[in-house]
Amino acid sequence: MNWTEITVQVNTQDIDTAESIAHMTVPYGIYIEDYSHLEEEVLEIANIDLIDEELLQQDRTKAKIHIYISPEENPYEAVSFLKERFDAEGIPYEVAMGDCDIEGCLENWKKYFHPMKIGEKLLIRPVWRDDYEPEGRVILHLEPGVAFGTGTHETTRLCLEALEEFVTPDCTVLDVGCGSGILSVAALLLGARSAIGIDIDELAVKASMENARLNHVEDRYKAVKGNLADEVSGCFDIITANIVADAIILLSADIEKHMHDKSIYIMSGIIDSRVQDVLSALPDSLEIMAQKEEKNWLCLIARRKS
Repeated sequence: MNWTEITVQVNTQDIDTAESIAHMTVPYGIYIEDYSHLEEEVLEIANIDLIDEELLQQDRTKAKIHIYISPEENPYEAVSFLKERFDAEGIPYEVAMGDCDIEGCLENWKKYFHPMKIGEKLLIRPVWRDDYEPEGRVILHLEPGVAFGTGTHETTRLCLEALEEFVTPDCTVLDVGCGSGILSVAALLLGARSAIGIDIDELAVKASMENARLNHVEDRYKAVKGNLADEVSGCFDIITANIVADAIILLSADIEKHMHDKSIYIMSGIIDSRVQDVLSALPDSLEIMAQKEEKNWLCLIARRKS
């Protein structure tokens, strides 16, 4: 069965916000066509100033976002979400749907996913890349498959930086919306005793288990298919939720039952226009102890009030 390709065209000045919204629709990669800085980027990356004439003729005022929806998912639901969010942000757009070869899309995307340093301690290494230098960092070997969570998105990087700061030896972790398992695996590699990942997507659950195996932490990791934290019980030292603002708001209503007096609650995937909504949904017993920000995205870190 073919996957469905959703193409959204926006003005180039809106691409950062539009891209962030598009990332909320699928738990895997998207592809951006943006030629607004073509000459500078080609010169910086390839060190040449000779550019194909067809590329030079591309419209510099518009950018296209390509989103790929699996046969098991409803593309019209994704389109509805995109329209709602773009309208809310006041972003002019055009949207179209078609079919594509997902294998070709995934292989093309892999060419651009390089090993990358995160924070002070981590290095994310795609399993198909051997061109990296550890430089004393903890290496996280990653095969994202079609699950969200590569470290390239701001929301994931912010969470990884927070985990680097707050993971302590023998702590326990609950990863809500685990995707590829990148946060859970990182926490275990940084010294956590155990981690549980939960996701509504069966493919994400499988991907996270595979990444735990690749990093030899599968004996300390458990993946569960479920909605938010409904399928788990007990308290955890660290809870991560790298999901959309509306899901964080729902999760926060019952988050205290999974927290003890010293638990840390890390929330990411929050676009700046929704921060106040998330803060208003937090229980009165919790307070924000730290905040991280990159571009239009925020990561909030909460704990119980003293």
